[in-house]
Amino acid sequence: MNLDGKTALVTGASRGIGRAVALVLAQAGANVVVNYVHNVQAGQAVADEVGRAGVRALLFKADVSRPDEAAGLVEAAVAEFGRLDILVNNAGITRDNLVLRMADTDWDAVLSVNLKGAFNTTRAALRHMLKARYGRIINISSIIGLRGNAGQANYAAAKAGLIGLTKSVAREVGSRNITVNAVAPGFILTEMTDKLPQDVRNRMIAEIPLGRFGTPEDVAALVAFLAGDSAAYITGQVIAVDGGMAI
Repeated sequence: MNLDGKTALVTGASRGIGRAVALVLAQAGANVVVNYVHNVQAGQAVADEVGRAGVRALLFKADVSRPDEAAGLVEAAVAEFGRLDILVNNAGITRDNLVLRMADTDWDAVLSVNLKGAFNTTRAALRHMLKARYGRIINISSIIGLRGNAGQANYAAAKAGLIGLTKSVAREVGSRNITVNAVAPGFILTEMTDKLPQDVRNRMIAEIPLGRFGTPEDVAALVAFLAGDSAAYITGQVIAVDGGMAI
């Protein structure tokens, strides 16, 4: 997975899966645009780690749910590095509640960041990728987008929508040597799972044939593969990283 000379943009890269993706792409040789929206210290820490991998980093604040900011993020990447080869749409939030109790604002917020945000950055990135006749777009969906989950109708809808977006864009741009794929993580060790009570964690693990939570690095390894030349004939696919939970 040699990405020497490539430029990658990772949204929501200041923590969790986004951080792991940014670092593995850097280790493969890509310069990385580290996007964040709230925590500049965390974003800077990731940018510093990218730099220690021997490549260049650009730290950039942008709320991808806003079309103007998403476009500005992409333009900043091209201005800094002269190209944009890889886009990883990872930015996402949760606002969990049962449907009857879910506020309109919680529905709208999750759809705006998790789905519209990916649309915004993809549309902006394609303007450059189509001219270059090359691109790798990887959308971070979720196993929840495939199977649903009580209390997460907004999140499931957004992640399922991301799968539809992936397949549609893959059909539109395949002739220009641009691949578009989705990764569907299962239960991954993040700040969210760290806070769960042990009995809840045990119930979740019982659903996983491999008997453990995944790590952000498990997801990042697949993203790095899809970003490289070895995956040049893979597009429009949804690949689960879930320890077998979706079997």
